[in-house]
Amino acid sequence: MLTDKSVRRSAWEWAANLIQTLYQLIVKLIVYLAWMKIALPPVSYMKAIVRLSGIVMCMLFTITVSAQKSRPVYLNPPNFEKEVNGKKTGIAFLSNKKGMQVAITNYGARLVSAVVPDKNGKPVDIVVGFNSIDEYINAKGRNYGATVGRYANRMAKGQFTLDGTIYQLPLNNNGNNLHGGPMGFNEQVWDWVKVSDKAITLAYWSKDGENGFPGNLKVTLTFSLSEQNELKIAYAATTDKKTVLNLTNHSYFNLEGGGNVTGYIVSVNADQYTPVNEAMLPTGEIASVTGTPFDLRKPTIVSALVDLPNQQLQYGGGFDHNFVLNKRKGTKTPELAATAFSPKSGITMKVFTTEPGIQFFTANTLKGLDKDRNGNPINAREAFCFETQHFPDSPNHPNFPTTVLKPGEKFESVTVYQLEVK
Repeated sequence: MLTDKSVRRSAWEWAANLIQTLYQLIVKLIVYLAWMKIALPPVSYMKAIVRLSGIVMCMLFTITVSAQKSRPVYLNPPNFEKEVNGKKTGIAFLSNKKGMQVAITNYGARLVSAVVPDKNGKPVDIVVGFNSIDEYINAKGRNYGATVGRYANRMAKGQFTLDGTIYQLPLNNNGNNLHGGPMGFNEQVWDWVKVSDKAITLAYWSKDGENGFPGNLKVTLTFSLSEQNELKIAYAATTDKKTVLNLTNHSYFNLEGGGNVTGYIVSVNADQYTPVNEAMLPTGEIASVTGTPFDLRKPTIVSALVDLPNQQLQYGGGFDHNFVLNKRKGTKTPELAATAFSPKSGITMKVFTTEPGIQFFTANTLKGLDKDRNGNPINAREAFCFETQHFPDSPNHPNFPTTVLKPGEKFESVTVYQLEVK
């Protein structure tokens, strides 16, 4: 496990090392000039010192400004340092040369912030979130930016059966289980494994019986940022007892930094989806999107569909459905799942994943009870989620892709969020 100081390493560490190196070089130059002053006229010697001092000050100023730009100015690391359930929380940063900056906290393995320049070069934070760990802890919404599990999405009556044994999970969503239940992965303090300005690895050990799930489960999670503005989330897990597992990231995105998202143009690479009942549980049917508002195979403005008089949309108050992604058989590489484009900011998000499904959610249940990092109420339709995952309630539907993980097997999943500007 890393210390709190190591968590804050990133561009600041790089800047500190560079400053130290420059300082050592400057000291050597001054010593050299002092040694050579016998051979130099006094005036020339003094001019050299003055000029050298000016250069040093300019360089230090430039480095300091660059270091400050390596993370969003509103994110102050001490605001994310707290002891929760006997473990310390913190924040770490990723950055690249294109100006993209990402912040991760180990409280819930959350994506706190992702700043990218828009079409006018203005920095836009596309992740709806907060400026301190206390705000995450006290928020009415429990999943802002979080890694959710053990089982993302819904489980009917909080029950599933493995080898004849019925397992009962906590009921936290109208008599069903949602996202693994209370005190799920989203509210655990993960361990820092490795931190750099390009990749951050976290780990969590979920004990046998936690929230009713069988098996001691070890999960590792790596966030990495490329120079092509690709934020990759790589999941891995092993268990010592047969269990079920479904992991995803529950970030609420807004490609304009705030405001209604129904003007966005969205596409989902899916010929089918899984219809739900009034409790938002899958019926078990895998239905064609043809002739329905769920046909997003071509880029479509959200406002043209989200409020149509369709029973499925009415159940969810908008989009809150799992799409069955078109996948090539046998491939283990992330494939294009969905895109979202904001005409106002010019920012396009492309999502690639190895998962069989994606939950497209237009944040219909947000009620303005939480305020974002700018102090604005977070209302319905002011964010969207692209949750890459297995299907909801899969253990209770044999026709859905299995979510069973056995001892000796390794669960692996990769999702990439690629940001482009037009």
